[in-house]
Amino acid sequence: MSSYLDGPGPVALAHRGGAGEVPENSRTAVEHTVALGLRYLETDVRATSDGVVVLSHDETLERVAGVGSAVGELTWAEVSRLRDAAGEPLLRLDELLGDYPDLRVNIDAKDDAVVGPLVEVLDRTGAADRVCLASFDDARLERLRALTGPGVASSLGRRAVVRLVAGGAVGVVRGVPGPEVGVVCVQVPVRHRGVPVVTAPFLRAAHRRGLAVHVWTVDEPAEMTRLLDLGVDGLVSDRPRVLRDVLTARGPWH
Repeated sequence: MSSYLDGPGPVALAHRGGAGEVPENSRTAVEHTVALGLRYLETDVRATSDGVVVLSHDETLERVAGVGSAVGELTWAEVSRLRDAAGEPLLRLDELLGDYPDLRVNIDAKDDAVVGPLVEVLDRTGAADRVCLASFDDARLERLRALTGPGVASSLGRRAVVRLVAGGAVGVVRGVPGPEVGVVCVQVPVRHRGVPVVTAPFLRAAHRRGLAVHVWTVDEPAEMTRLLDLGVDGLVSDRPRVLRDVLTARGPWH
């Protein structure tokens, strides 16, 4: 059983290290997360053409490094020469896990090509018990779970989330993987296409299934407070400094 969510909540996750406060997915963002006292960081990963896993949300590096090429089209030698908005090289996942051993990391696998290299990094760094694997793609998550086993935490994919939402509405949840296969949480937006997702019935359904509910991406103090009062287990925010202040005002937090 993964120790990823061990300890009291609510969990505060810095989205891409705090994309509203520092350059996203950069070493500066990681340092920012740690300096704020947060133990959880959310990030995204892709693999270079030679299998090096780097922190990157977009398919191309245009937005963060001014290069229109896809990460998967470049070797690590080529990527390592680029600089992000903080003036730093792009951060490798093994560097993140190795340099910050106390940090717990929610890792969004952005495409199928990164699955094998990602699993290799977890094995090599011995960090499997302090990560949570995430993806919108159910098949990709199933492949990751098959390669890592139930000892590595993961979240629900898109189809499973839909089943959980529907189950919450009718009071019966079926076909939703849970802790028996390593699924520890469901990560959802507050609403989807104007329809509320995070409701009291949804929270009850998730908790009955043994799943923590983490909500993204929440940046306003009033919304943070409302969701915490509703009973969510964690918040993902581009403004981790704001989230820290809200949680601190409420009392002890994880």
